[in-house]
Amino acid sequence: MSWAEQRSRFPVLERFAYLNAGTFGPLARETLRAMNDLREWEGTHGRGGRAYFDAMLEGRERVRALLAREIDVQPAHVALTDSTTQGVQIVVVGLDLAAGDEVVTTDAEHFGLTGPLLGSGATLRIARVRDVPAADLFDVIRRELTPRTRLLALSAVSWIDGKVFPWRELARELGVPVLVDGAQAAGAIDVDATDADFYTVSAQKWLCGPDATGALYVREPEALRPRLVAYPSAARYDVAAGTWEPKEGAARFDATFAPASSVAGLQAALADLPDGRHARARELAERLRTQLAAAGHDVVTEAGQATLVSVRLGEASGDVVARLYDQGVVVRELPGTGLVRASVGWWNDESDLERLLDGLASMR
Repeated sequence: MSWAEQRSRFPVLERFAYLNAGTFGPLARETLRAMNDLREWEGTHGRGGRAYFDAMLEGRERVRALLAREIDVQPAHVALTDSTTQGVQIVVVGLDLAAGDEVVTTDAEHFGLTGPLLGSGATLRIARVRDVPAADLFDVIRRELTPRTRLLALSAVSWIDGKVFPWRELARELGVPVLVDGAQAAGAIDVDATDADFYTVSAQKWLCGPDATGALYVREPEALRPRLVAYPSAARYDVAAGTWEPKEGAARFDATFAPASSVAGLQAALADLPDGRHARARELAERLRTQLAAAGHDVVTEAGQATLVSVRLGEASGDVVARLYDQGVVVRELPGTGLVRASVGWWNDESDLERLLDGLASMR
């Protein structure tokens, strides 16, 4: 299929220049059809019966394998979650982080990562990286580590400006467990998570899956204690005896059952993804960054980063985003920063970039 044909899979693109996959990716027709078909079947036949539950469980394993493929790991090391935040929580409670422990993180993290760290009571050493060039990130983050550091927790890609973090280089050199927030990386850029101890995936973003779907990669599942224990995480249990045995591998961290329709939709979203999609997305993002700068906008995203492009519009950013939406352009205001963020995916094309540029020009 050509890129134009691939683009036609997303009905939202018929009306909008949709540049907001950093929040929610666009939903393809195949995804919507899979979800709607199963919902209609459930409404007619009920959510029960051996065949129904077997199909749901088989679908979970297919999705586990497809998500593992997206981050280049083995399915046995992937737990199914409802969000990056849940993945972080699984790690935080599994490591028994508490007061007196030390975690190194940065001031450019989403609260989905920072919140669970704060809830643990651990001491956070926060590397100040928001205004630091990408080339200097390694040294700035490394300086925060001490002999008491139990965990390094940081993004693969900054949700603020698309900056790529050197988590792999840090993991290889520093010798402390590394938890990577992959929400703005998985599905957007090429990912190989194998050097991380833990790597989270938000499937509703760049993977264009249904809401509340995601994953957690765990390099050594048996070394992390399962604490958010739930029905899908147990191989067997005895309520009367008060005992249970976890499933093999990272499935022991499966903390929830996503709706069967969401599993079906995610499976459809992850099937038949086009070759070259990551390179195309980065090429389009770089083109947008260059065009915005040429038009005189204050672009904060550096060259050669990921697929998020942010411009500083100050106090007017919220109004600008609302007015752009009225013009058929969907982007995101980052509250409290004065930034407007465009998320560029492989489904976009030059017309989407032009509509954003024209919309911004009309407000000057």
